[in-house]
Amino acid sequence: MNLIKSTSTFSFFTLVSRLLGYLRDILIAIFLGTGFIADIFFVAFRIPNTFRGFFAEGTFNAAFVPSYASELVKNRSQSNKFANEIFNLLFFILLCIILLAQLFMPIFVSFLAPGFIEGTKKMDLAIHLTRITFPFLFFICLASFFSAILNSHNKFAAASAAPIILNIVLVLVLIFSKILGDNLVYYLAYGVSLAGFLQLIFLYFFVKEFYSIKFNFKIILNEKIKFFFKKLLPSIFSSGVTQINILIGTIIASFQASAVSYLYYADRIYQINLAVAGIAIGIVILPQLSKYIQLKKKDKILLIQNKALELSFFLSLPAAIALMIGSNQIISALFGYGLFDQNSVINSGNVLYFFSFGLPAFVMIKIFASFFFANQDTKTPFYISLLSVLINISISLYYFDTIGFIIIPIATTISSWFNAILLFTFLKNKNLFYFNKIFLIRFLKIIASSLLMGLFFNYLIGIFEHQLAFDSNLKSLFLIIIIFLSMCFYLIICYFLKAFKISDIQLKY
Repeated sequence: MNLIKSTSTFSFFTLVSRLLGYLRDILIAIFLGTGFIADIFFVAFRIPNTFRGFFAEGTFNAAFVPSYASELVKNRSQSNKFANEIFNLLFFILLCIILLAQLFMPIFVSFLAPGFIEGTKKMDLAIHLTRITFPFLFFICLASFFSAILNSHNKFAAASAAPIILNIVLVLVLIFSKILGDNLVYYLAYGVSLAGFLQLIFLYFFVKEFYSIKFNFKIILNEKIKFFFKKLLPSIFSSGVTQINILIGTIIASFQASAVSYLYYADRIYQINLAVAGIAIGIVILPQLSKYIQLKKKDKILLIQNKALELSFFLSLPAAIALMIGSNQIISALFGYGLFDQNSVINSGNVLYFFSFGLPAFVMIKIFASFFFANQDTKTPFYISLLSVLINISISLYYFDTIGFIIIPIATTISSWFNAILLFTFLKNKNLFYFNKIFLIRFLKIIASSLLMGLFFNYLIGIFEHQLAFDSNLKSLFLIIIIFLSMCFYLIICYFLKAFKISDIQLKY
């Protein structure tokens, strides 16, 4: 496996998906803004999308890939039998969840958006829209099962390209919004579920080469299946801890007008880098790392771990610094149009600023958790994540009445750093990871390069201050120019400081 090539493939399609997601969000910002309808749609979309994050962004992989890889080592028929047993049980469980959720949706939405209870109209619409979007969960979880099989065979392109479908469907709905009129928010909700179905069909065409479905309604609970689900439940929590913290933030933010929207737009920005620097690398290294752990090849394990962490810092540190420096300008240039007014820019920009301090921690959680998952240990990151979530809830609730929604990104950042540091400490204590000499030298060079890039980025923002103003028509164009120049500057500095070498691109693991 070539780590950089595989990560680049996964990251490319992920980036395309996120850029289309940005186009989707800018259209939503124009037509819905940060008001009443926007808050309701984001809650209805957040609920199934959070579960998508649990399954699609490495959580299902964490439990499935190591077990499936160990079956693959034996023979193809064994792995196919194991996969079928998991698929049939997963199908049944998801169907039950969807049916129960539809029946008890008022209770479900009241729990996840308690701030909506006081407004009957707001709550009724939120319940209706969530009922429409919820089938997305069924389709996307099964699609994630197919993705996990493809990833196990080191096939990352189709799995990473599938989310593009959701954004294409929603963008098409928004483009034809004038025809749809007042029913736009309903069509967006239907579009979410339709996109989930299309993603499932799309991935099925690619997975057929490695796996064939055999429906069996007889529930099988042998030792392998029990072991898998024992790993799955804690991995859902530990791998999806960032998504859980965001969901908790949405619940608390529902008590303040427009706060859900401010969090949503800021979340969309830093999630682009998290997907490329954390989720992509975590997913790519898991199959190969699991294989080498099975074969007890310590040199290979150490090399992959250090290179994965090095690559994640190489991608996340400059992004975090750029978001700290230009949070308001970035939000303004990307979303400051139509109903998304200057006040919305300031509030979303402040949220993004505090999220930016947590970005390296969000990324490290994904990488460190993968090290545990490859060793088939999902309990340790589960307990650490549970403690992290409790810290997040405590800080958010204690200070929410005093300083409002801005405490949510602050609490998420603090709890995430706590999570990352504790994961690292346990990895060291269990002798599952240690730094090699090359990493420590490269890390210092990456920090130096990122700081220099930050100074250059800040200088460019100062030069183009008027072009980036809220009322400037070309602010998006100038932001793209600034980001492109800053990226080039960063790569040049990294090259001269030898924080990154061309030979790394060809290195296989």
